[in-house]
Amino acid sequence: MEREIAVEQEMQLVVFRLASEEFAFEITQVREIIKPPSITVLPNVSEFIEGVTNIRGEIIHIISLRKRFGVPETERTAETRVIIVEFDQTSVGFVVDAVTEVMRIPASAVKPPPRTIAGLHSEFLKGVAQVEDRLIILLEVGKILTSDEQIELRNLESITNETPETREDQ
Repeated sequence: MEREIAVEQEMQLVVFRLASEEFAFEITQVREIIKPPSITVLPNVSEFIEGVTNIRGEIIHIISLRKRFGVPETERTAETRVIIVEFDQTSVGFVVDAVTEVMRIPASAVKPPPRTIAGLHSEFLKGVAQVEDRLIILLEVGKILTSDEQIELRNLESITNETPETREDQ
């Protein structure tokens, strides 16, 4: 007689800190984690877009999650990191205070988000995970930016990826 063994689904998360809160992205959305690179500031962009950087020949837009979420800016520290994520065929770097760990949790530990948590509206959130005495807020990468902001990034991408030979004379 065969016995079925129920295997609970797991999620693997990249956990990071912004101010005193813990957030996470699913690891499948994270391409890499780097120390803050030099950033070229772009004029006339949304306040939370810090600029662009070149990572191994690819231009990546860098976004401050503190600014995006309305958290007061602080000095960068040795723990500050940029999490490069991929969504909708775009790579974006999010500046965070520190990446604290990569963890596996049962998918059942993730509950639907309340309407607001840590000052964020639920449209940014994928869920909330209770892990022992910790509350980890799972972010929905594709929803951190509104549709208009994603269009702004795509427009910036096309401009920053132009070479002098491909630019039209004005």
